[in-house]
Amino acid sequence: MFLVGLTGGIATGKSTVSNMIQSLGVPVVDADLIARQIVEPGKKAWKKIREAFGDDVFLESGELDREKLGKLIFSDMEKRRMINKITHPEIYREIRWQVFQYLLQGEQFVVLDLPLLYESNKVTSYLYKTIVVSCEDEIQLDRLLARNQYSEKEAIARIEAQLPLETKCKKADIIIENSGSIDNTRNQVEGIIKLLRSSKQHIYNRVVYGGGLIVFIALLCWIVYYVV
Repeated sequence: MFLVGLTGGIATGKSTVSNMIQSLGVPVVDADLIARQIVEPGKKAWKKIREAFGDDVFLESGELDREKLGKLIFSDMEKRRMINKITHPEIYREIRWQVFQYLLQGEQFVVLDLPLLYESNKVTSYLYKTIVVSCEDEIQLDRLLARNQYSEKEAIARIEAQLPLETKCKKADIIIENSGSIDNTRNQVEGIIKLLRSSKQHIYNRVVYGGGLIVFIALLCWIVYYVV
């Protein structure tokens, strides 16, 4: 099995692309979904956020007020680092678990949907390919304003809080240009998945890493039998 990273900027259409990939039968590990799950009432990250930020960022129901917390951390770099320190270990632990399950199921490859793929830089060295969903700057801003109840100033701050799209595109192996029609985007996605399915990287990984594991176990058995 091999891993493919999917990322993009806020409101560039990454979630749309992710849904298209899943509709083609490819497993996707969604970091945004995991991030919502780990802060459900009673979870470890939920408790730590309450300790660090107090009751002000929670609704009466006990659920995290994501909008209020978002405004707080996007205006304060130190608080943003604090929330990342609380949530990222839990998010990546769940990502590893889901990837392991797909490995046991014999999947050829898995797509990791990671909004902060390059910002966190925690998994890039494990990826076979990276995909960036991009669009024109004006379209990105218009989409964000239409999607959320932000002022233009707030929307720009959200965009600028992430690594610039231009930088992400330079780092990417594959770029999906999502400024046009939905059909155009779907055609790009289908072509990319076809290309990934033609790859033999999963066979290489099984031979190299599987063979390495066998050698390690054999060496361990030899040490136990002849040395210990």
